[in-house]
Amino acid sequence: MDIHSEIKRIADKKNALILAHNYQNDEIQDIAHVTGDSLELAQKAAKNEAEMIVFCGVHFMAESASMLSPDKKVILPDVTAGCPMADMVDEEGLKELKEEYPDALVVTYINSTAAVKALSDIICTSSNAVKIVRKLDADRIIFTPDKNLADYVQRFTDKEIIPWRGFCPTHENFSKEDLIEIKKKHPHALVIVHPECRPDVIDMADEVLSTGHMVKFVQKTDAEKIIVGTEAGMIHKLKRTAPHIEYIPASDYFICPNMKKITPEKLYQSIIKEETVITVQKEISEKAKSALNRMLELS
Repeated sequence: MDIHSEIKRIADKKNALILAHNYQNDEIQDIAHVTGDSLELAQKAAKNEAEMIVFCGVHFMAESASMLSPDKKVILPDVTAGCPMADMVDEEGLKELKEEYPDALVVTYINSTAAVKALSDIICTSSNAVKIVRKLDADRIIFTPDKNLADYVQRFTDKEIIPWRGFCPTHENFSKEDLIEIKKKHPHALVIVHPECRPDVIDMADEVLSTGHMVKFVQKTDAEKIIVGTEAGMIHKLKRTAPHIEYIPASDYFICPNMKKITPEKLYQSIIKEETVITVQKEISEKAKSALNRMLELS
């Protein structure tokens, strides 16, 4: 059996749309109907005629798709695919921080649980975080959960940013020393990194870009060689977008184990069995969706 063709055949039969995040395994990206970042995919889930959404990503992404598409069945092929950064912020801790800073607005990175989104004033992505913070009518901002993205935003605003101390382990593990070593091997390569990276890594980069902006960047750059400072799956997407460029992984360890949990076999079984269905409690969904919609309005 050609599992790739069979997955697409069954998906067509069931009117299912397969979405894959840019960090997924190469095979999964090739099978998917659409690839992109988490917000792009959640929006795509809402704006189509599919009856079922099969989300190849991690749990919070499937939650967002479910909230924006309440009339559709949203499937996550591996229910254990979570996000350590999203799990670093808890509801009680955030409530306490809000009480400590009652005049602050809460800006929450989309890489978070629905329950945390529900406690937030507005959601942001890595590509629009600076714009969102600048537009808010508040002098203090509680920024959760990513301390590195919070630091990056602080560079572009005079507002007081109060960061939650979460982080993405995959990006946090990449150090300034690692970047120095890879630049020694490729001295003429351009360096692009994700804003989830450490501040000292960002200081050394030529460009700091979300995954969506990385795709746009390689379409117009004159660079012949690029060091890519984000999860390794992104290189597959970049190669498909601009194959004439040589892409160098910034580190062999730039791999998110959760993003790699979904395999063609798991994807096949999930479409056959229509498991695991991801839903969000109505009260939480309504509040979280309000914060998501506010972001869309300001963006």
